[in-house]
Amino acid sequence: MPACPVCAHADTQPWSTARDYEYFTSDKTYDYFHCAHCDCLFIHPVPLAELPLLYPPNYYSFVTAKKNLVTKIKEWLDARYFRKLLKALPGAHLSVLDVGGGTGWLSTLLRKHEPRIGTTQIVDIDAQAGTQARAAGHSYFEGTLEAFETDTRYDLVLMLNLIEHVADPLAVLNKAARLLKPNGIILVKTPNCDSLDARIFHKSYWGGLHCPRHWVIFSEKSFRRMMEDTPLRIKALEYTQGGPFWAFSFIIALYRKGWLKVSRQRPVIFHPLFPFFGAVTAAFDFLRRPFARTSQLFLVLGKKEDAYL
Repeated sequence: MPACPVCAHADTQPWSTARDYEYFTSDKTYDYFHCAHCDCLFIHPVPLAELPLLYPPNYYSFVTAKKNLVTKIKEWLDARYFRKLLKALPGAHLSVLDVGGGTGWLSTLLRKHEPRIGTTQIVDIDAQAGTQARAAGHSYFEGTLEAFETDTRYDLVLMLNLIEHVADPLAVLNKAARLLKPNGIILVKTPNCDSLDARIFHKSYWGGLHCPRHWVIFSEKSFRRMMEDTPLRIKALEYTQGGPFWAFSFIIALYRKGWLKVSRQRPVIFHPLFPFFGAVTAAFDFLRRPFARTSQLFLVLGKKEDAYL
């Protein structure tokens, strides 16, 4: 069995075999394994050579999405959350680094609600997204965080739906720590494989795999294990709704039965039923969140007391 990329143990077992039902970038199948020692999922082998093909031009973070009632509610909730988060950051001027930020829509939202934000830097791999981000007034680096070099240090580093996309998440977290100001924070959102929907759908297709783009999928246990090897500490951890993963799972289950159509030209996320499934299951997750582990983790990270630049 392949060794776990988080804890290096070989106590791993096959978890599922999946393919790209969301964007149809390949007809290949991909194997996911579960680590019994730290409780994470990971793809093996990592399709690193396929990286340029896995993110098509219509990938959701590379395009400006049309707003509907669900996205407007989400934007309102995001704005409320970030106002509270940014208020805790000291200083008259704030700098933000958004890793995997695509078109920069979130940085634009943050600037709208926090006038102290001056510097906004996006790091992503798509040239088209870069054009849109620069047009919105953000700096843009086309490439990976590992390749990004700067003398700037940031008050807030955003890694939303990012850490699960990389082959070496520990290296990415350590690089983010080096780019962080003292008293700055890193905000991470990532799927949680220790969830009800993962257990229900893992024999068919669980949306949290985002196959083959999610390479390491954490649980709280495995994320805490990884943090031991970084200069960072967890300041806050909470579970949040996993409506998108439920929606992916349901729609792909119906597609596999031949009851719905999805294609490379109209991916699952743009299917008219996606907002409906996402809204209903998000409400379900919000109701049970106080006593259950839902399928997304929200983490606020800061430097340990002995960390230094």
